[in-house]
Amino acid sequence: MTSAHPFPHRLLGSTSVEVSRLGFGAAALGNLYRVISDESAQSALSAALAAGIAYVDTAPHYGQGLSERRVGAGLSEDITVSTKVGRVLTPVTPPPPSGTERHGFIDGDPFEPNFDYTYDGVMRSFEASQARLKRERIDILLAHDLGEVTHGDDAKGHMKAFLDGGYRAMRALKDQALVGAIGLGVNESQVCEEVMAQVEIDAILLAGRYTLLEQTTLDRFLPACQAKNISIILGGPFNSGILVEGIKGDTVPHYNYEAAPPDIINRVRALQTVCAAHGVPLAAAALQFPLAHPAVACVIPGMADAAQVKANVALFETEIPAALWDDLKSEGLLHDAAPIPKTRVLS
Repeated sequence: MTSAHPFPHRLLGSTSVEVSRLGFGAAALGNLYRVISDESAQSALSAALAAGIAYVDTAPHYGQGLSERRVGAGLSEDITVSTKVGRVLTPVTPPPPSGTERHGFIDGDPFEPNFDYTYDGVMRSFEASQARLKRERIDILLAHDLGEVTHGDDAKGHMKAFLDGGYRAMRALKDQALVGAIGLGVNESQVCEEVMAQVEIDAILLAGRYTLLEQTTLDRFLPACQAKNISIILGGPFNSGILVEGIKGDTVPHYNYEAAPPDIINRVRALQTVCAAHGVPLAAAALQFPLAHPAVACVIPGMADAAQVKANVALFETEIPAALWDDLKSEGLLHDAAPIPKTRVLS
């Protein structure tokens, strides 16, 4: 499969790796929370490529290798792909019975993920990903889920293993041109600042921390990324779905993978009201907003099927009047320093 590439591209950091401004988050292809068929996964990838999406992100964690296998079966070499290291998959014998949920994924492949940020662990993870993705070269390699949010009291030990060994492995892979860009894939900005202070990286896949709903990363983190020429790949632009669903009746939507607290519900309701006044879907504003920041190279909503691809492309292409952003600012719903799209974000 090849793409028509109608979406603009951005380079990551100082590398030659390009990503399309709208990318494809492939966690759902690992059966995240629900089972999807191989046919549905391939139709989603086909729809994305036909629409001009030219960047797909996956990881060994997603379905214990299932997402990577499906991406490898559905993409050609000219599509930019990122995957991750930090977990090594080991076989499970006998395979879990049908319908088994493990780590949020249902009917994943018969492997168990074990955290390993050492030099050897990163190399083994990379080689296994090469096989699943059917690629000798992987465009972007990210260290997955460092930090206290995932590891708690074990975070310092994993960080030491990464800085002492795993990072060295990633640099060696880049130096050998087996990887085009290296960085982090995380849900928290604090761990990024810790890594950035000690080693050089090209990109950070940051999930949910610079969105229409929250912009505290503008205070320190995003300026630091700009200063170091580190590109942001923005995952989770809908904050676990609340910026797609909005607030409807007494239903409590998800935020950060949990039930949304009252203050978040009230803020989303206010965002929704402003968007409705301008006839703009809340999800369209959420998808386009992060791209106005110069550090953000692309946004990668998760997609499970062709219908979701079509919906996200439509949201990305929705015309949003400048007055909507002005109203959000005037009502205190956006950070004072937040860059806002002046026109469509397709450039």
